[in-house]
Amino acid sequence: MIVRIWHGATPVAKADTYLKLMRERALPDYKSTPGNRGAHALRRIDGELAHFHMLTFWDSIEAIERFAGRPPEVAKYYEFDKDFLVELEPTATHYEAFDH
Repeated sequence: MIVRIWHGATPVAKADTYLKLMRERALPDYKSTPGNRGAHALRRIDGELAHFHMLTFWDSIEAIERFAGRPPEVAKYYEFDKDFLVELEPTATHYEAFDH
């Protein structure tokens, strides 16, 4: 299994609205991609910024490519992201996951 982690940050004032959009649009998009095993939105408030991490689980790199395109490390953004994020980070990070 491959774990994909994406990070983005919004001003705190926009954090609740951004989380709502992530839950309504991004999480269903992740979960509807063949080969996705789950998706979670994480949020941490730090001063004036709200940091978001999308933690997603995939069968393979090919499954990630079905979601994000090629190369799979490139971050995928939604039309609303530019109105919320302080920076459009260019990549996501991938890890192999082991259960034992």
